Amino acid sequence: MTVAAPVAHVADPAESSQPPVATPPPRRGKWTGWAFVGPFMVVFAFVFLAPIIYSLWLSLFRDQMVGGNQFVGLENYIQAFGDQQLWRALGRVTLFLVIQVPVMLGIALLVALAIDSGRLHGKNFFRIAVFMPYAVPAVVATLMWGFMYGTQFGLVANFNDMFGLNIPSPLAPEWVLLAIGNIVTWQFVGYNMLIFYSALRVIPHSLYEAAEIDGAGQWRIITAIKLPAIRSAMVIATIFSIIGSFQLFNEPSILQAMAPNSISSSFTPNLYAYSLSFAGQQFNYAATVAIIMGVITMLVAYVVQLRGMREDMR
Repeated sequence: MTVAAPVAHVADPAESSQPPVATPPPRRGKWTGWAFVGPFMVVFAFVFLAPIIYSLWLSLFRDQMVGGNQFVGLENYIQAFGDQQLWRALGRVTLFLVIQVPVMLGIALLVALAIDSGRLHGKNFFRIAVFMPYAVPAVVATLMWGFMYGTQFGLVANFNDMFGLNIPSPLAPEWVLLAIGNIVTWQFVGYNMLIFYSALRVIPHSLYEAAEIDGAGQWRIITAIKLPAIRSAMVIATIFSIIGSFQLFNEPSILQAMAPNSISSSFTPNLYAYSLSFAGQQFNYAATVAIIMGVITMLVAYVVQLRGMREDMR
């Protein structure tokens, strides 16, 4: 019995020259991406965009003696640019920023470097101790320091009675801004220290070992390795501090009852806007002041960020 051998299939040249047809991927719905982004966009619109749009809308109106609330265009902004109370308040917080922010960040940086050096005994205790004031609510911290500043019943009065001194009141008009700066520094040194310390902890130890082999001392390691490595963290801390300085409100608002002759209703721009809105019922003009301060804060923070980015690119 003979079995026929299988015949080999010869491929057609035309057939082999055609590329294989790729199977198209399964088509997904075009709204899938929006389904993930949608919840965030809704929250962002209601929490961030809506208040800004509403404030802009309010700033274009004014309550008139005749006719009620009427559209006035940019008249509120023209009035604000000539408002001496607003610009004095802005100058006051600018002076506060120029002096207090470098002092606060400098202290925070020194503490972070000391804790990171490994030569400080009990560094965990010091880290928590320095950070603890940040956990104290601003209202409580301001009231505590306000009572300490008192010349009739506070810590200053006790020093005057105990040592026969005549320490001037920290809440006097010429010292009140310095007193507020002391409170803010006490509160936020630990917060900024934690930012710097976290940035220092991610620096590779191999850099320190190489520097020590080359004979570099601690000061050289700090200036050549540590400070350049945490420049981005320093820029972030500076931006946060600038924003916080322009938003200064809690401390002067609480101390105003203790020092009414030193802290006026227009001591800071935020306090001025608050007084206009809730004491003067000038909601439209208060919205104008808030918009102007928001733009100024954004511009200053953006300039600082650009400067920091240029330093990183060098």
